[in-house]
Amino acid sequence: MLDVAPSDLPDVLILTPRRFGDARGWFSESWNAARMAQAGLVFDFVQDNHSFSAEKGTLRGLHYQKPPRAQDKLVRCTRGAIFDVAVDVRIGSPTYGLWTGVELSAENGRQLLVPKGFLHGFVTLGPDTEVQYKCSDVYAPDCDGSVMWNSCGIVWPEGCFDTALGPVLSDKDRKAEPFATFRSPFVYGERA
Repeated sequence: MLDVAPSDLPDVLILTPRRFGDARGWFSESWNAARMAQAGLVFDFVQDNHSFSAEKGTLRGLHYQKPPRAQDKLVRCTRGAIFDVAVDVRIGSPTYGLWTGVELSAENGRQLLVPKGFLHGFVTLGPDTEVQYKCSDVYAPDCDGSVMWNSCGIVWPEGCFDTALGPVLSDKDRKAEPFATFRSPFVYGERA
């Protein structure tokens, strides 16, 4: 059983696999291609990624991988909690430049399906957080890109990082270009 719910952006979906619990705990199928296909979602995921963030307020993003190596992503938090975001950057899209955000946690079991043509990022809401996600293409450094985390109008959760210091960022994310100068390689209606 898989619950599929819309987010604020039509093509970004919130998936919640059913958990079967008893006195020992619970069991869940985090990915099942047949159940996804029954829901009309067919993806050929080829790479799994796993990140660990030691500090609360670690922000990873906003990332994308341009064609011909663009990636669909299915993101879940397996330890702790994150605020996961997607920004529509498909030229010609009626929701171009708009964003959606969802809390994913080990407790709620939600997953966010971020299709090609969207920037993706997240901030950790506590220490020692682990995130795992499936990708429909392998990492390609020559197609990798990043947009500045605070240039898209995203309203990050109150208290998610120390406002005096801001988020914990990688060098790549600290040097990312602002959304105002970003030239998107994605076009609405084209499958990257």
